[in-house]
Amino acid sequence: MRIAPEGWPFIGIAVVVAMLLALFRLWLPFGLWLVLTLWVIAFFRDPVRRGPRGEKLVLAPADGKVVSVIPIEEPAYLAGASTRVSIFMNVFDVHVNRHPVDGVVEYRAYVRGKFINAAGEKASAENEQASLGIRTDYGKILVRQIAGLVARRIVTDPDSGDRVRQGERLGLIRFGSRVDLFLPPAARVKAKPGDVTRAGLTVIAEWP
Repeated sequence: MRIAPEGWPFIGIAVVVAMLLALFRLWLPFGLWLVLTLWVIAFFRDPVRRGPRGEKLVLAPADGKVVSVIPIEEPAYLAGASTRVSIFMNVFDVHVNRHPVDGVVEYRAYVRGKFINAAGEKASAENEQASLGIRTDYGKILVRQIAGLVARRIVTDPDSGDRVRQGERLGLIRFGSRVDLFLPPAARVKAKPGDVTRAGLTVIAEWP
């Protein structure tokens, strides 16, 4: 199983503690800690994703559950009307995020903020977040990584000017969070609340 590089320090610490508990024959704490260690390993898994690809497809940037699909103004990069698709990741989902489209990164911003429940509506405006604006041949999209109640670290890989490829790693959020995808009116959104998504696999929208 492939592991995200950010996970190895946490996995290493968890394994060392487990070994010490076993060495001192503290079997009950060892058993409980072993469960936690396995969860840490699973949390940082980075599975290979091979699915539908195409310049007219917009893929899910995150694993999780679609909690809302709403029309909204996006002033930072799209500078106008958009549809926001919000995907909530619980602590059992894969937390590696992936690029939904091929394109060039034109906008990147990081905003410090709160750490309220990422599933709530306020999280999109008030929580700590990182935004990535990507220009495609069909239009612009914005991907926003949002920290949650437990999350305290957002990792965003590309810099402004980088060319990114659909399905490749965008970054990671630990430990439980949300990703908002802002699409222009031209995109035909297929996702609906309640859908379960897989980053790099689930088709969120299509360009005309």
